Amino acid sequence: MPPKSPQPSAPQNFYFYYGHRKPSQNRPVVRGGVFTNRKALRLPTSPTKPPQNPFSPSHPFDLRKWDPQDPSLSARTPPSQGHSLAISQRLSPIARFVLDAFRKNGNHWGPPVVAELCKLRRLTPDLVAEVLKVESNPHSATKFFHWAGKQKGYQHNFASYNAFAYCLNRTSFFRAADQLPELMQSQGKQPSEKQFEILIRMHSDANRGLRVHYVYQKMKKFGVKPRVFLYNRILEALMKTGHFDLALSVYEDFRSDGLVEESVTYMILIKGLCKAGRIVEMKEVLSRMRNDLCKPDVFAYTAMVRVLIGEGNLEGCLQVWDDMKADGVEPDVMAYATVVTGLSKGGMVHKGYELFKEMKEKGFLIDRGIYGVLIDSFVVHGKVGAACDLLKDLVDSGYRADLGIYNSLIVGLCNVKRVDKAFKLFQVTVQEDLEPDFRTVNPMLVAFALMKKMDDFYKLLFHMERLSFPVLDDLSKFFSFMVEKEERTMLTLEVFQDLKARGYISVQIYNVLMEALLKVGEIKQALSLFGELEDMNFEPDSNCYSIAISCLVEDDKIQEACDCHNKIIEMSSVPTVTAYSSLAKGLCSIGEIDPAMMLVRDCLGNVSNGPLDFKYSLAILHACRSSGKVGRVIEVVNEIMEEGFPPNEVICSAIISGMCKHGTLEEARKVFTSLRERRILTEAKVIVYDEILIDHMKKKAADLVLSGLKFFGLESKLKAKGSTLLSS
Repeated sequence: MPPKSPQPSAPQNFYFYYGHRKPSQNRPVVRGGVFTNRKALRLPTSPTKPPQNPFSPSHPFDLRKWDPQDPSLSARTPPSQGHSLAISQRLSPIARFVLDAFRKNGNHWGPPVVAELCKLRRLTPDLVAEVLKVESNPHSATKFFHWAGKQKGYQHNFASYNAFAYCLNRTSFFRAADQLPELMQSQGKQPSEKQFEILIRMHSDANRGLRVHYVYQKMKKFGVKPRVFLYNRILEALMKTGHFDLALSVYEDFRSDGLVEESVTYMILIKGLCKAGRIVEMKEVLSRMRNDLCKPDVFAYTAMVRVLIGEGNLEGCLQVWDDMKADGVEPDVMAYATVVTGLSKGGMVHKGYELFKEMKEKGFLIDRGIYGVLIDSFVVHGKVGAACDLLKDLVDSGYRADLGIYNSLIVGLCNVKRVDKAFKLFQVTVQEDLEPDFRTVNPMLVAFALMKKMDDFYKLLFHMERLSFPVLDDLSKFFSFMVEKEERTMLTLEVFQDLKARGYISVQIYNVLMEALLKVGEIKQALSLFGELEDMNFEPDSNCYSIAISCLVEDDKIQEACDCHNKIIEMSSVPTVTAYSSLAKGLCSIGEIDPAMMLVRDCLGNVSNGPLDFKYSLAILHACRSSGKVGRVIEVVNEIMEEGFPPNEVICSAIISGMCKHGTLEEARKVFTSLRERRILTEAKVIVYDEILIDHMKKKAADLVLSGLKFFGLESKLKAKGSTLLSS
C-alpha cells in the first residue's frame, strides 16, 4: 500500500488589527494605529512575460492580501490623478482601497470601478464620509455617494451627508450642495440645524451673501429655527457683502422668534449700518443696545469709528465720537489714533489736530505715525509752518523723524519757495543716514528750474553725484515730472539745453522731451532733437524710433517714418501702438493700402491690445469675402459707430482693400455713398477715397496681368517687346 502523502498545511490567514485589543493567550496586546501580519505578494517576473496585475479580474480578490503601500501601485498611477502619499497614509486601508479603485480607472466612474467596489463585503457611512473628505473629483464623489446609498442594508448618516456637502463646496459645486436638505428629506433623513449651518458657513467664508440668504429661506421652509449663534453668522455674512436690507429683514425674523440679542448681534448690526452710512438706524440699534444689554465699551466705539473712516464718512465718525463721550466712555490711544489718522487723511486736519492736542494733554504716548500723518496733511493744505512746528515737537518728544516726514516737509517748503530751508533738511537727512532718494531731491530740482536758479541746480546735482545717485536716470524722471504740465514744456527744453552743454544727456531724456514736444505740436523741434541724437552717435532705442515715427508722419515724411519702422524691426523689437497707428494712417493717406493692411496685421500679431480701428479693419476684410458684401460691411461700420468710434482712414482703406480684392468698384462706391448719406463722411472725403479706390483697383489689375504673364512664361516676350518699342 503506497505511503500517504503529507496533508497540506492550512494557509496562513492575514489580519488587520485596529487599535487596542484585549489580551489573550493566543493574541498579543496591540495599542493604537493599524497593525497587520500580512505580507505583500510579489510574483516573479520574466523578461518575456509582463508582470501580472494583482487587481486583474482573472484573479480572485482577497482584501486581506491587498497591500495599500505597494510601491508598484503608485508606479501605475499618474501623479496628477492620485492623492498625495501623506493624505493616503492618514486613511484607513479600506478607504485607500476605494480611492485606489478611482485612480486605477482614471477617476471615471464606470463598470470597472463598480466591480472593484463590489469586492467590499460591507460598506459603512463612516467609510463613505472618510472617502468623500479627500476625494477631489466631484463626479466620482457624487456617483460613489449615490451608489453607496443603493447598497443593501446601507443608510447614509449625518456624517456622510456633511462630508458630501464639504466635497461639493470644495470643488465649486456649492449650488449642488445647497440641494442636500431636499436629498436628505427624500431619503427619510430630516435635516437638522447643523446641516444648514455647514452650508451657511461655507457660503459665508466665500463671501456669497445671497446664497447665505437662500439657505436661510430654505431653513424656514423646513421649519428649522436658527440659534442666536447661527443668526449672527447670517447677519454678519449679509452685512459684509453689502446686503443691508436683507440683513435687517433677517433681524426682524430674529426678534419675531423671541430670541434675545447678544452683544455680538448688536455689534454686527451697528458695524453693518455704519458701513452703509445709515447713521440714524445705527443710533436706534445703539440705543436699543444700551437699554436692553449694556453700553458699548471703548473697543466697540473704536470698531464703529474704524468702519466709518474706512467708508469716508467723517461726519458720521464725529457723531459717534460725540456719542462715546456722552456715554462717559474714555477713549484710549487706539481710538484717538484711529480718529486722528482718519480725519487728517480725509481733509479735516484741523479737527484731527485738536484731538491730537487732547492726547498730549492727557499724557498719552503718541506714535510717530500720527505725527507723520498730521505733517503730510498740513503740507497738502499749505500749512507748512504748522508742519515744521510738529517736526520740532516730534524731535522734542524724543523721536527721530523718518525719511517720509522729511520728504513731505521738503515738498511743502519748495511749494512756498523756501528752497534754502528745504536744502538744509536734505542735508539733515544725509547727516542722519536716512538714505535720501529721488523723491527727496525732485521738489528742489523743480523749484530751482522754475526759478531759473541753475547754479543752485548744479550744486544739488553735485551733491547727488557725491551720494552715488543715478543722476542721468533721476534727470530723466525729473524731465518726465516737469512735462506733465504742458505749459512747462518749453521751460523744460531750456533747462535741457543748459544741461546738454554740461554733458548731462541720455537717450531716455531725449525720448521724454521728444514725446512732450509732439504732444504740444512742436514737431520741428522734436525732429531736431532726433537729428541731434543721431549726430552725436547715440544709438536710439525702439521707443525713440517710435516717437520719431509719429513726428515724421505728422510732418508728412512717410518714407522716413517707414525707415524708422524698419530699424525697429532690425533691432528685433516692436514699435509702440501709437507708432503703429500713426504710420498706418500715414500710409493710408498717400494711397499705400496694401502696406497699411500689412502693418495692421503686424500690429495685432505683436501687441496684446491693439487699436480698435485695426481690429475692425480685419472684420471688414472678412466681411468683404462673404456674400452680400455691401450689407455686411455696413453692419460692421454700424458696430463701429455704436462703440463711439467714427470710421477713419484705416477703416476706409480696409473697405477699399477688401472690395478691390473680393468685390467690385460699384460695391465699394455703394458703401461710401451710404456713409455720405448718413453724414458719416463728407462729400470731399468721399471724392478723395473714390480716387484712391480707382488707383488701387488699377494696381490690382496690373498685378493680376503681370502674375498671368509670369504663370504662362510670357514675361520675357513682354520685356523684349518693350525694349523694341523703346529703340524705335
